[in-house]
Amino acid sequence: MFSFVPAFQSRRERTLSCTASKMKRLLPLLIVCFLVHGVEVKSGRFWHITDQHWDPDYNESATPDHVCPSSSIPVPSAGFWGDYLCDSPWVLINSSLQAMKNILPDPDFIIWTGDDTPHISDDDTTEDTVLMIIQNITELISSTFPGVQVYPALGNHDYYPSNQLPPKNGHIYNVVAKMWSEWLQNSSQQTFQKGGYYTEIIKGQSGHRIVSLNTNLYYNNNNQTGDLEDPAKQFEWLEKVLKDASAASEKVYIIGHIPPGFFEKLRNQYWFRSHFNKHYIDVIHKHHKVISGQFFGHHHSDSFRIFFNSDTAISTMFIAPAITPWKNTLPGVNNGSNNPGIRIFEYNITTLELQDMVTYYFNLSAANLYSPKWAEEYRFTTSYGVPDITLSSITSAVKSFRTNQSLFQTYYNYNSVSYDLETCNEMCQMDHYCAITQLSHEGYAVCVNGATRPYHYPIILTLMLLCVHYIVP
Repeated sequence: MFSFVPAFQSRRERTLSCTASKMKRLLPLLIVCFLVHGVEVKSGRFWHITDQHWDPDYNESATPDHVCPSSSIPVPSAGFWGDYLCDSPWVLINSSLQAMKNILPDPDFIIWTGDDTPHISDDDTTEDTVLMIIQNITELISSTFPGVQVYPALGNHDYYPSNQLPPKNGHIYNVVAKMWSEWLQNSSQQTFQKGGYYTEIIKGQSGHRIVSLNTNLYYNNNNQTGDLEDPAKQFEWLEKVLKDASAASEKVYIIGHIPPGFFEKLRNQYWFRSHFNKHYIDVIHKHHKVISGQFFGHHHSDSFRIFFNSDTAISTMFIAPAITPWKNTLPGVNNGSNNPGIRIFEYNITTLELQDMVTYYFNLSAANLYSPKWAEEYRFTTSYGVPDITLSSITSAVKSFRTNQSLFQTYYNYNSVSYDLETCNEMCQMDHYCAITQLSHEGYAVCVNGATRPYHYPIILTLMLLCVHYIVP
């Protein structure tokens, strides 16, 4: 239908009609501006901790060959608070929980993404020892944060034999489900016993959901699942959970231990078997609109990932640093240790949108020489010069890595929790950049061979720029 201005209207009437027509066209834009600038954001905060790796046999007073079974080489100068060649002594793990209590004693909830036991041979441990370690750390978290909701996930070391988490009910699943019963509802315990995964509405937040995955089922070192298409039917379950969440207008956080994609510290190193990696990415592509964040561990390093659909960024994933300082023993990894780290996320409690991230660290060398101190390492928005940690802001920061060497080096320093402060050379930069931006095997191969994807600004950024054009005088 065409619209027109009758000839008998006065100039003033025609002006008002034109103005009304313009305002009608701009109304959606004004609504966006109001949502972005005019609504008071209600913020919440939660902790993310991962990879404690308690070594009960750590002994700084022992001879170098017997300081810790988690190191395969002599430890010449071990300290009271730990050593970069070893997994965590209990005093370090306890210190991290006390620091969390001092910094933020009343979080909305805690995400705990697994790996509690030390890096030792299965010949040197037992199932009872694995369960004892999980039990002790569970009790420490519970007693430090009584009444606080915790959403845990199993790591690949939280089983015996290590890495071999089964795609069906198992004894450890049953025991741990009971161990975590103060945090998990009955329905969550049932799916956890079936395959180590569960979902719950975030406590006290209607319309916000946590999905805890057992991604150890997809691990390339798991001999129980390699020939399966959908171990424990977790993908089928996940798709239904996300589909139902979308129908109910919910928003979702996904948590797990082992992330998809590639390890930024070693070229071509990945964890998921290729068909599982593709399946996970396909799920994110299909359901990304309902997912507000993904949170993983396993790397021991501090990094993040951007999922793309063609050239459009659709989702982000955050990989939290470990509490253990243990040196990575994968051949080819340089300076594989890290300082212990813990992390707070700030988020919009109305939309579940992530707003900022603050990482705290424990300078292990300084603690052993002088005194222990957990200090703020960095706030994401300040260090990367972005307004928040939404998808568009993370994408903007990563885009700057390609031209801003200083900013990339800042990221690299944080990657090891301020342990490895050497300059990241061109090949090193490529490995990190490609791991961050390419989670598929095909895209990663193209990237490390010299090609990169162009970036496109998301529509919300375009609308915000239009807001400035039309509204700011």
